[in-house]
Amino acid sequence: MPTVLQSFRFTLLLAVIFTSKAEDSWTQFRGSRGDGVSASTGLPTQWSESEHVAWKTAIHGRAWSCPVILDGQIWITTATEDGQQLFAVCVDEKSGKIVHNRKLFTVEKPQFAHKFNTYASPTPVIEKGRVYVTFGSPGTACLDTATGELIWERRDLECNHYRGAGSSPIIYNNLLIMNFDGSDYQFLIALDKKTGKTVWRQNRSLDYKDLGPDGKPESEGDWRKAYATPHVAIIDGKPQLLSQGAKATYGYEPLTGKEIWQVEERTSHSAGTRPVLGDGLVFIPSGWSSGQIMAIKPGKSGEVIDANAATELATQLRIAWKSKRNVPKKPSLIYVNNLLFGIDDNGVATCWEPKTGESIWNERVGGNYSASPISADNKIYFSSEEGKVTVVQAGREFKKIAENQLGDGFMASPAVSGHALFLRSRTHLYRVEN
Repeated sequence: MPTVLQSFRFTLLLAVIFTSKAEDSWTQFRGSRGDGVSASTGLPTQWSESEHVAWKTAIHGRAWSCPVILDGQIWITTATEDGQQLFAVCVDEKSGKIVHNRKLFTVEKPQFAHKFNTYASPTPVIEKGRVYVTFGSPGTACLDTATGELIWERRDLECNHYRGAGSSPIIYNNLLIMNFDGSDYQFLIALDKKTGKTVWRQNRSLDYKDLGPDGKPESEGDWRKAYATPHVAIIDGKPQLLSQGAKATYGYEPLTGKEIWQVEERTSHSAGTRPVLGDGLVFIPSGWSSGQIMAIKPGKSGEVIDANAATELATQLRIAWKSKRNVPKKPSLIYVNNLLFGIDDNGVATCWEPKTGESIWNERVGGNYSASPISADNKIYFSSEEGKVTVVQAGREFKKIAENQLGDGFMASPAVSGHALFLRSRTHLYRVEN
């Protein structure tokens, strides 16, 4: 016979199960909606190596790609440290067992990759029956998720990534869309996701060979490349492909690649985040050097330099506000509860008023950051390069809920499925849950 305490615990467990929400997929970089926000509740806020870790699986190689999750599978990419062998790995969501470990490409002479980057940094994108992985110029592939077998591959997309690839692919309708912004070529490409054949390719319209902010020719590769991930959003009732290059943010027609508008930002370089939307604005950090956060308002006249003034929308853009304080270079921003949040690379977290750019709070949480924050159940999770995850309330007042230490540091952003967090450290993949 169960005791009174046991019966109470069982009743409490049932209450949690039936009142909690669970989102069972995380299909691309920054989640199924591409914004870092999950609808799941009941996620853990406290854990350690000995507490709330359901499983821990070693992942070979060196890679910063984030986990994507669908139908009980977790897919990530990895690479040997020298970049000569490139892999796709599938892990069972429940057990942590490695299901597929597929070597996709061998690269005889890999391009240079910076120490903050790896040869497998772009995050895959997954849909039912198919997972799409890219390593940039070295190769892009589509795999059958059941068998791990190769469906198609492309190895002919030429681009000198200069310090390594970083842009993740996205899916829109029947298209696999990718940014390629290197020191030699800067373009977007859309592939037929069923066959891998090119549907459209659009070169960046901004002239990257003119003078930089110092008056010298922009021949240096850092001023010409970017690592950013594109995003499709509905703006004024129509889909727009938002894509950030090295010196400008663009809006394109996603089905054709036709450029709609362009906002230039010439004082920084090497943008590496994914656009975030809220309050009718598009929020982007502009990149390295003298970077700033910009809030772009499509649909009204204002501060914009357009490449060809070809459309009415192109001449009606404006920049709502700019901020140069505590600007993230690698972590993306996140929009939650009608507020904009971010953490800079040096561990200072900020909450902004989205409409004005006014700083509501600004707090040092400590550590160094490359991973983008995620949010669930009115909480924000900041994951540091030292392995610390700080959980704060997603509100107008700064409130630290918990601080957790795990693994050997996080360069990849977390993922959510069900009531569990999936954290990829430098060497392991963790499932953390209450």
